[in-house]
Amino acid sequence: MALPAELMQNVPTIEEFWAVFTKSREEAAREREEEAKAREAEAKTRAAEAKAREEEAKAREEAAAKAREVEAKTREAAAKAREEAEAKRQEKWDHDIEEVQAIYRKAARIVARVGKEMGDLNNRFGELAEHLVAPGIVRHFNELGYHFGNSVIGRLKILDGPGQKVLTEIDLLMENGEYSIAVEVKSRPTLKDIAHHEKRLAILREYKDKQKDGRKILGAIAGAVFPDEVKKAVIEAGLYVIEQSGDTMRVNIPEGFEPREW
Repeated sequence: MALPAELMQNVPTIEEFWAVFTKSREEAAREREEEAKAREAEAKTRAAEAKAREEEAKAREEAAAKAREVEAKTREAAAKAREEAEAKRQEKWDHDIEEVQAIYRKAARIVARVGKEMGDLNNRFGELAEHLVAPGIVRHFNELGYHFGNSVIGRLKILDGPGQKVLTEIDLLMENGEYSIAVEVKSRPTLKDIAHHEKRLAILREYKDKQKDGRKILGAIAGAVFPDEVKKAVIEAGLYVIEQSGDTMRVNIPEGFEPREW
């Protein structure tokens, strides 16, 4: 059956159909090519991203390693600084110890020198007491009826047997047939001097007893400067007070005073 002429006019020719088919194949090929390129580009992108992640991980690892290295060096430097600081402190400590020891040695030498000077001073003061105080004291006690004559013993040492240690030393000792009076001479007597002299008198008593010497022992303290409270304490202890009066010494005997006997 033949087609109408109107329809025949709209039917493509073989050439036209082939051209359309060819064009479609070309477009499909281009699409496949473009799709392949897109996939290739996507693959390259993924590869680039993977490489970027790999480089980032590597950079982080290098940074972490660098940080650990810096931290290790910092700790090492801190430890070294502490060691140096400790060494300096130890050096300073040793230096300070040496200075302290040097000061101590110097102080010890000064103390030894002062001790020697004080010993010399005490010796000189004992000599002064013997030469200046003794004559006046003997006269005053003779006026009190003790009758010591003009004899006085200066700087008497009481020994614990022949060649033994010194138990005590008495500045001035006056004796007669009945009494022995031991005098301690001080530039400025103190309360401690009273106790020391009482102990000295007890030692003298024991020494006298060993010698079968039954004479009564009395005590006195002489001073150039006599504080009132010390003077009162000396009197209350039953000891004679011998104080300076102008250029001489005098025995201060208050009313009602009774000397203590050892």
